[in-house]
Amino acid sequence: MHASQENRNKIGHLQGKNKRTEVDSLSGDIVIIEIIIAIVLILVVIGLILYFVGIYNRFFNLKNSAESTLGQIKVAMKKRLDMIEQLLGAVKSYAKFEKETLEKITSLRASVLSSGAGAKEVERVERESRALLGNLYAVAEAYPDLKTSTTVTNLMDSVKGVETEIARQRYTYNNICQQFNTMLDTIPSNFVGRIIGLLKLPYLEFEGEIERAPKVEF
Repeated sequence: MHASQENRNKIGHLQGKNKRTEVDSLSGDIVIIEIIIAIVLILVVIGLILYFVGIYNRFFNLKNSAESTLGQIKVAMKKRLDMIEQLLGAVKSYAKFEKETLEKITSLRASVLSSGAGAKEVERVERESRALLGNLYAVAEAYPDLKTSTTVTNLMDSVKGVETEIARQRYTYNNICQQFNTMLDTIPSNFVGRIIGLLKLPYLEFEGEIERAPKVEF
């Protein structure tokens, strides 16, 4: 009888010990799962941060590239205005030019080199510069002596070279703007753009050909 009671006590003790072992094992498994979940969450957060930083850097790399290219366009336009002024000097003995014309060139040059000159201002300078060139070309075509003038011919060839440079830089600028604006329109990069308050970059829209004004006096 006494031996039977001891056996039951031993069995109960073993069962209790087994239960504690199971509980300890289960607790250990839960801790491991919690650690794994925590690690996964940390990795997800790190991944999101790295993605955000990558998209952020991409946006500002494109923005800086657009500003740099626009700056090169402005320098080329300033160069062309210098050549227009030289062309005015070369043809002034053949046609009457008002003082306002030179003042306009000076004003356009100041505008295009202004640090605050954006795409719209560049478009305005481009449009007015082309109008001036159109008048100068009309004068050159009206007088045979000007057509054979080495100075005038060289200046016109130089202007064409600058025109090509401006067209190339404009193409590059608009390509950059397209990439930037597409990122602002597509998921998930548009979320990053909205968070940091970015706006679409304006495209440069120039006329295809130099305007040729019918009058030669201006």
